[in-house]
Amino acid sequence: MRIHTLDDLLRAVKDRPRKRLVVACANDAHTLEAVNAAVASGLVEAILVGDETLMKKTCRDLGLPEGRFRMVHAPTDAEAAARAVAMVRSGEGDLLMKGLLSTDKYMKAILNKEEGLLDPGAILSHVTVMEHPGHPKLLIAGDVAVIPEPDFREKLAILGYLVNTARALGIELPKVAVLAASEQVQPKLRSSAEAALLAKMADRGQIQGALVDGPMALDVAVDPESARIKGIGGPVVGDADCLLFPFLEAGNVFYKTCTKLGGAEVAAVVAGARVPCVLSSRGDSPRTKLSSIALAALLA
Repeated sequence: MRIHTLDDLLRAVKDRPRKRLVVACANDAHTLEAVNAAVASGLVEAILVGDETLMKKTCRDLGLPEGRFRMVHAPTDAEAAARAVAMVRSGEGDLLMKGLLSTDKYMKAILNKEEGLLDPGAILSHVTVMEHPGHPKLLIAGDVAVIPEPDFREKLAILGYLVNTARALGIELPKVAVLAASEQVQPKLRSSAEAALLAKMADRGQIQGALVDGPMALDVAVDPESARIKGIGGPVVGDADCLLFPFLEAGNVFYKTCTKLGGAEVAAVVAGARVPCVLSSRGDSPRTKLSSIALAALLA
């Protein structure tokens, strides 16, 4: 079944066996409200790792039933991150979520060489599923938050995560646009040259399970009329499912423009670890947090 909207995503996950969500440092109201909504909606079961006294007090203050969650005491944020990662690593959880701790401590626990969740040679990347009111279908984008200037190997990994996510959403043959400033191949621009290389690799079967084209400007990737005016054709042109950005700043500006000015709603996870990892921000809307938990559960 193809998932066309974020509401479809929530419904699809509800129909599946519940995954176990482990939340690192679940001490704050923002995190507990989001996790409670996910549990109440039937998306996941939740294990809260943090200061148990504080978590119970916050539940009482919010009117949340403490019995809805399993709580594991870890008095500091660093201990909570390490304990949560250890629980996932040992098989007690299927996905991980960041609570009230800094991103660097969360990522440090995931990346720990001896006790983390990253296998040798694996690459972490951020994957976003976006529902924009001005666009007819979901867009899967990366990387907008983790890899500042991806090299070619990292772009191959990002492309793989985008395609895997698209396929999990029911898109049998995802269409991937490798973005650059222009659809004209410009050898002096690394983003343009590498986009052309990725497209050629797909043409020759070195990248399978997706249609890949690039370099491609954003307008040509998502707007059939722009492509028609420019005289550009191809199966990806004007109908991309996935957007592979050349570097983080471009992707991040796109993400924030769409969410803050364009009314887009998103779900997002960090891919590449042993399990999907939700990297939520206090500034994220409750809908974003709930949708991100659902996306992680779908991918787990």
